[in-house]
Amino acid sequence: MSNLFDLTVKNRDGEDVPMKNFEGKVLMIVNTATGCGFTPQYEAMENLYRKYHDSGLEILDFPCNQFGHQAPGSDDEIHQFCTAKYQTTFDQLSKIDVNGENEDSVFTYLKANSPEEYIKGAKNKLTMAGVLKLSNTCKEKDDIKWNFTKFLVGKDGKVEMRVSPIEDPMVMEDKIKELLNA
Repeated sequence: MSNLFDLTVKNRDGEDVPMKNFEGKVLMIVNTATGCGFTPQYEAMENLYRKYHDSGLEILDFPCNQFGHQAPGSDDEIHQFCTAKYQTTFDQLSKIDVNGENEDSVFTYLKANSPEEYIKGAKNKLTMAGVLKLSNTCKEKDDIKWNFTKFLVGKDGKVEMRVSPIEDPMVMEDKIKELLNA
């Protein structure tokens, strides 16, 4: 697996979506859950999407039920919740696993090719350490630690940033602008 754009994902209707469709775009790829304390991050994600989509930003939302079973609904139920509560308009894909033997290949790629996770401040690090105690799927060093781990990918498929679940998506805005202008 040498290139993100060689992979394929499923949309919420179960149809194949080649990642090649997103080549030349800046991507924010996120594992999400509708029943998580971080779920309000959808609002900031939608704000970034509306602000930068016309310039080339795509957000790929992958619901995941691996952390505290906080995404229990069907793909359609999750989509209805997000569009009704947060007015999301970005791509929401099929529910996946991000860690373990059934992890989606996109997340295998992201984890293997990302820089160190961005988490700022001692308070956030302590809070994230507490969250980690709840995770029973985080077994490897690079595993996704919780819902709302955010990856920022450049137009060329290079993973430029990995952001902790505890961090607001807005911490990525400067890097998004930089990558869109590259």
